[in-house]
Amino acid sequence: MRVALFVTCINDALHPDTGRAVVSVLNRLGVDVDFPAAQTCCGQPQYNTGYRRETEPLLRRTADAFQGYDYVVTPSGSCAAMVRDNYPRIGAKAAAEGRGSELADAAAELAPRMYEFTEFLVDVLGVTDVGAHYPHTVTYHPSCHGLRMLGLGERPLQLLRAVRGLDLVELPGAQECCGFGGTFSVKNPDVSAAMGADKVRNALSTGADVLCGADNSCLLHLEGTLRRQDAPLRTVHIAEILASTGPEAHA
Repeated sequence: MRVALFVTCINDALHPDTGRAVVSVLNRLGVDVDFPAAQTCCGQPQYNTGYRRETEPLLRRTADAFQGYDYVVTPSGSCAAMVRDNYPRIGAKAAAEGRGSELADAAAELAPRMYEFTEFLVDVLGVTDVGAHYPHTVTYHPSCHGLRMLGLGERPLQLLRAVRGLDLVELPGAQECCGFGGTFSVKNPDVSAAMGADKVRNALSTGADVLCGADNSCLLHLEGTLRRQDAPLRTVHIAEILASTGPEAHA
């Protein structure tokens, strides 16, 4: 099995430990992971802002970067959904405009091989207990792309429930958007901030030590709200929880 890590822009620039955690967990499960250096942005910011044609070179580059791998794994439901759902739309539109099938073919070849991290663990490897130990009280926020576009459902929760020492508490209003929404938070900052405040209020009501998620973009948004409130809650990507196995879990 040839597996590649698609680390994403947010993780590469701001949360590299999440990418390392993905590799650590997969290596623990006997999976060798490559990191194709040619990977860059998947083009989601451009596409969501209406610049479809400007996204096309990024589709080509991403497809080329991950060519030949059996699976591409990413710790981001948002970017996985971009490749699986929007890449075929971009390719189909280009073909409809009479510009050939190159993009459609590239999207069709890559999309089925792209997996969000928790999805890969549960659906491909058939694993829910990855041997993690994390003695903290945790509440889980499901991001919109993972929840609605990928249909991750119980997969992240199954993985968290199997972590030794972890006390998982339900997040009220879990299915409500946190307000990040990529460029939405830039175009509608007041609404975005209000939605983030609602999510943080619900998270604090659980009494958890950790607010966990599978998308660092959402967690970055919520962490900013928590810091401004000096709240006793920290955000941690699920991959970093699943990578914890020993004394470091007590830090």
